[in-house]
Amino acid sequence: MGLLPSASSAGRPEVAYASPPDSLRRAVTDSLVYAQCPDYATYRVATILFVGNKVTRETVLWAELDFREGDTLQAPTLGKRLEANRRRLFNLQLFHQVLVQAVCRNGELTILYSVQERWYTFPVPIFSLADRNFRSWLDRPDRWQRVDYGLHVVRRNFRGRNEQLLGNLQLGFNRKYELFYEAPGYGRRRRIGVGAGFSYYRSRALDYATRQDKLLNLRQEKAFPIERQYASLGLRWRRTVQHLTALDVSYHREQVSDSVLYYNPTYYLGGPRREYLELALVSTLNQRNTFAYPLTGQYAQAALTYRAFLTSGAPDIVTLRGRYARYLALGGPFYYSIGAQAQFRLTSRVSYADNRALGYEALVRGYDAYVIDGRHYGLLQQGVTYKLLDVGRLHLKGLRTAKFNTIPLVFYLNTFADVGYVRQPTVLPTNRLPNRLLASGGVALHLTTYYDWVFTLEYARNREQQGGLFFRTQFPI
Repeated sequence: MGLLPSASSAGRPEVAYASPPDSLRRAVTDSLVYAQCPDYATYRVATILFVGNKVTRETVLWAELDFREGDTLQAPTLGKRLEANRRRLFNLQLFHQVLVQAVCRNGELTILYSVQERWYTFPVPIFSLADRNFRSWLDRPDRWQRVDYGLHVVRRNFRGRNEQLLGNLQLGFNRKYELFYEAPGYGRRRRIGVGAGFSYYRSRALDYATRQDKLLNLRQEKAFPIERQYASLGLRWRRTVQHLTALDVSYHREQVSDSVLYYNPTYYLGGPRREYLELALVSTLNQRNTFAYPLTGQYAQAALTYRAFLTSGAPDIVTLRGRYARYLALGGPFYYSIGAQAQFRLTSRVSYADNRALGYEALVRGYDAYVIDGRHYGLLQQGVTYKLLDVGRLHLKGLRTAKFNTIPLVFYLNTFADVGYVRQPTVLPTNRLPNRLLASGGVALHLTTYYDWVFTLEYARNREQQGGLFFRTQFPI
């Protein structure tokens, strides 16, 4: 066992972090095993060890491995098999790094996975802009009054079982009180889990209509034009961290002020208040090499939502959504990514509040200042990424804990092109972008670091011959 790294080796300078910088590590453990047992075509797994998981229970780690003690592994594919399982453990997003090592004696393997745990409790002060994005906030004349503040508390890896507790106490422009619990899986194999949550929200302003493809805002100083609350409960079926299916049922109650209906009588169909039940089935296959900043692999998600209204005036709504993305290594420091997503909303009539397409969650980059309303949409995004600079790890003096004192930094240069289309049967004459091909292109600089943080600064120019700089905090595809 002298060839295996100790738990303390996770903090040594020669060990690279398995955060975004080592997202494409080479599998070298098979070479060592070949040298130790050169005449074996197969190996028997004698012992599997985990080191460094002071908080995380071993049942969480065992559930990600696709082999057990006593199984037989093929010699030609051993390295790839161990590396694939290492990535699964890393993509639990519970660890700064995951290392794997194996030794062989008389055809029997001893395999060790060494992990370095993250910090799991985050009380984060809330100071955010009360708009869809920075550009939208900047265009508001009362921008400095459109600020939210409060406290966001998240406890990841609760009880060491990869459960998550999340609470929000948000004041300011938008009031929000929320509590959520998520358990991806229970039991030895961790296949069945649950999710539950409650949310109460109200705001002093509401975007009540779309004119010239931009949102019109109503602000009330002494009242709240919008109030929403919902409670949800659901089941999770989880094969591994790469494959999760969720079934949720939720009750929603929403109400707008009379002023909203004065300016837009179709904001809700049937009056200022509505209640509905929603059933959502979402299945996700995530085979990307790392979830935070993927460079290889694929991602697929399909969602079916049925909304049944308990108040009169609005017909039920069925929504279908799908998304697929592929990530390829082109050789050397170059990578290619392409992603497509689509939505189909089936109903006889739809209120303004439900008639959302691009510019909200999905976006053709460069159209940040606009929203495109409609029932159906399609979006295609692609980009070529160049690994520009790997700074390595910055060591912060004065901090003793390895959870914070070492920061990996990697910069990527990216060029991209987006195409989108929104189908809307009836369009106001002032809105030009529905039923029209949307296109844009640009360049971006991406920064990846630990705790799955990704920062993007990009310049995009759209088909309308408009360009601008945009800042984002997520991977774009």
